[in-house]
Amino acid sequence: MSVKQISVFLENRPGTLNEMTKVLADNQIDMRALSVSETKDFGIARIIVDDVFAATNTLKKEGYVASLTPVLAYAVPDEPGGLNKLLAVFAEENINIEYMYAILSSSEHAYMIFRVADTVRAEAAMRGRGFKGISQDEMSLI
Repeated sequence: MSVKQISVFLENRPGTLNEMTKVLADNQIDMRALSVSETKDFGIARIIVDDVFAATNTLKKEGYVASLTPVLAYAVPDEPGGLNKLLAVFAEENINIEYMYAILSSSEHAYMIFRVADTVRAEAAMRGRGFKGISQDEMSLI
């Protein structure tokens, strides 16, 4: 049960992230999660949104280079060691995490996004181990 992440390439200069988020805001697209990484010349904004189709089309129409990537989203118990328990499953199954970031929520859980080398194998490893995967449709509920 993967979630679609939009990766947006941005020039590394002041104001470009603001410009991109303004495009989303002006089009009533709600960001559920955001991660930004950068190099000297460009950055990548990785976003989870409420409407992937509208966001992708809007960004491309506005001239942004954007691509979709399947990522995993899991609820993590909001307690000491909660994330460690989930990461232990990945380690036991020898599943490499390429990157991860958090989703803010007002519920009793924390939520994490994971980009892994083998999404299908990672999902299978999590099944039956007490971790709740979050679907694309459920993203608007957290």
